[in-house]
Amino acid sequence: MIARLREFEFTERDFSRVSRLVGEHAGISLRPHKEALVYGRLARRLRVLGLKSMKEYLDLLGDENSQEFTHFVNALTTNVTSFFREDHHFQYLANVLLPELTKGKQKAKLRFWSAGCSKGMEPYSLAIVLYEYMEKFGPLDVKILATDLDSSVVKTAEQGIYPEESLKEMSEGRKKRWFRQGQGEQLGSVRVSPLLQRLITFRKLNLMDPWPMRSQFDVIMCRNVVIYFSRDTQTKLFHRFSDIINPGGLLVLGHSETLGACRGRFRSVGKTMHRKKPGGVK
Repeated sequence: MIARLREFEFTERDFSRVSRLVGEHAGISLRPHKEALVYGRLARRLRVLGLKSMKEYLDLLGDENSQEFTHFVNALTTNVTSFFREDHHFQYLANVLLPELTKGKQKAKLRFWSAGCSKGMEPYSLAIVLYEYMEKFGPLDVKILATDLDSSVVKTAEQGIYPEESLKEMSEGRKKRWFRQGQGEQLGSVRVSPLLQRLITFRKLNLMDPWPMRSQFDVIMCRNVVIYFSRDTQTKLFHRFSDIINPGGLLVLGHSETLGACRGRFRSVGKTMHRKKPGGVK
């Protein structure tokens, strides 16, 4: 499988070690066809560190709390995202769920979790929808938790600075309302409005670890994350999500993800959108 000439020695045993480490730590299931991707991403770390083989690199990783182990996991996580990706999810929030959750309530308390927030475009899109709703219908007690396993993308998300071209699919009204044009050295970049940042708390979080949150959520968005997990890991994660979603709350998945064995706890309300059944049926 891994016999072709390469800059660094990378054996099948090395690939098995990588698969085991990232599987145990992050729940990610690496198939054999991902071998070239794994090599390409980890080779960058070997160049930085001046190493000669993947075995040498894996031997120095240390435990899960070491700085290099963080680099290792960050290198192997995929972060493809955009503002208002799969816009029908945000349309459902604005036009169906928010009116339902706030009907007849003064400053309703709502809690959202972007689980696998990547560079922050998802939670900022969510914050835009919430502010636009509040401007029409009044203030809400709103908080958004945004988490990701990759510490580097969490840092990017907190900064809220993006290439201007990342807004190309967004309406001109939203661009002017929620983003500031960069000047000087920042020309060609935009910064999100501080108003959006006030709604969001960014944290590094491994979904496989115990969760520190104690409150229930009305919406959990976990899109294009579990496709990298084994089926058993997906099922466990969906049950954990269900346990902390309020009855009637919404779980949003990615376009190719399904609930599988956990579908009995939810009812489908549209493409990859699921409302928790009353009573939390198991």
